[in-house]
Amino acid sequence: MSNNNLISIISLIAVFVSLLLAFFLLTVSTKNKLANILLASFIILNAIDLSGWFIFYITKDYPNIEVFRWSTSWLINPLFYLYALSICFSDFRLKIKHLLHAIPFLLDNLVLLFKVYVVDLASKIHFLENYRDSAMRQILLIGGHLQFAYYIIAIFFILRRYKKIYQENYTDNTTITYKWLFQLTVVIVIVHSIVMFKDFLMFNGSNDVFNKAQIIVGINAVFILCWFVLKALYSPDLFRGIDSRIQPAGNLATETAVNTQIVKGIVSLENKEDILRIKEYMVQHEPYLEPSLTIQDLADQINVPVRDLSILINNQLGQHFFDFVNEYRIEKAMKILKDPARSNLTILEVLYEIGFNSKSSFNTSFKKHTNLTPTAYRQKHS
Repeated sequence: MSNNNLISIISLIAVFVSLLLAFFLLTVSTKNKLANILLASFIILNAIDLSGWFIFYITKDYPNIEVFRWSTSWLINPLFYLYALSICFSDFRLKIKHLLHAIPFLLDNLVLLFKVYVVDLASKIHFLENYRDSAMRQILLIGGHLQFAYYIIAIFFILRRYKKIYQENYTDNTTITYKWLFQLTVVIVIVHSIVMFKDFLMFNGSNDVFNKAQIIVGINAVFILCWFVLKALYSPDLFRGIDSRIQPAGNLATETAVNTQIVKGIVSLENKEDILRIKEYMVQHEPYLEPSLTIQDLADQINVPVRDLSILINNQLGQHFFDFVNEYRIEKAMKILKDPARSNLTILEVLYEIGFNSKSSFNTSFKKHTNLTPTAYRQKHS
């Protein structure tokens, strides 16, 4: 079997799996429908791009369709960026301003309008036959790689902000939004790096190695899509977004310092009293036993503005809300593990009782606090 035939078969499989996954995302019941639509659109456009390895034998007789198919690749990276926003921030909505992301797509089609769309058939065919070695293709490929780099960097900034805000305001460690999006982004970066290497080989005339690189890209695409399918089938609604209007505590503290002359690291008498009141409430009422406790929930319970509470915990105490609450959970777990009367409880039962939902997160937090695993701690104090 020739390399071209093998590439065509692999790409055909990848496109089929892509469309299957997109159909699932568009029809499955979920709270975050917008995220699914954006991800499905991202996958469909990737399928259109992959289809070039076999569909060219059909579209070469329809130049307008073929070159328009090329141009849709400019929408892939913006869609992934918008998808990242939609799963990280629960209040994200598409707005008119997001159409600005389509400018490269529109500019490309504007150029194609005069080079392909409105010219005679002979000129269209001449353009297709000479496009592979043309300067225009090289410029567009370089532009596409630069666009990819821009959006990937933007997504990593989104992830950093999401993680910071989540740790400062939430304690439910079952969320996998960050982990999923980070893994997905890294995988896409790796695959795109292979694509860049493939394009470099094409420019240098290494056709044999180029074809092998094409096969590697196709196989990777199939495996990644299968990973997508498994994720979607087993966890169709596993993401938890945060409100994008929430500001990191560092920003709030800076604003407060300007307005009230509170300097980070210097705790006023009033702040000390508030901190003592919060700690007493945590010990007496044990709100941390609620797995989904948020900083807004705690602020409502102790009747303190959430902005002030965030500054007190994240800035004055120098802790994320996530770590602040988990300290009380671990202290509670230590008491239970040392209690002979409760030695019949399993580690899993203990972690559920104190507000954790994940064994791995409990073990990580426990070891961070005590330098021992829960099992080792129990054995030491038995």
